[in-house]
Amino acid sequence: MDGKIFNSEGQYVAVIRANKIYNLSGQKLYDLRGQKIYKPTGEFVGHLSSAGADKRLDKSSDRKL
Repeated sequence: MDGKIFNSEGQYVAVIRANKIYNLSGQKLYDLRGQKIYKPTGEFVGHLSSAGADKRLDKSSDRKL
C-alpha cells in the first residue's frame, strides 16, 4: 500500500511505502498493519481513516506525526 498521509487540517505530513510510514525527509517513523499504526517497538500509536489511495490520520493520532 503506497500513498500520502494528511493530517486533520489537510496538510501533507507523511508517505506510506510498503507498509512503512516515512516522514517527508524519508526517515522511517512507524509500521502500518492494516489501518493501524505502530512504533518500531510494537507499541500502538493510532489508526488511519481510509480515503482512497491517500489516507487521513484519525484526529487522536494527528499530533503524533
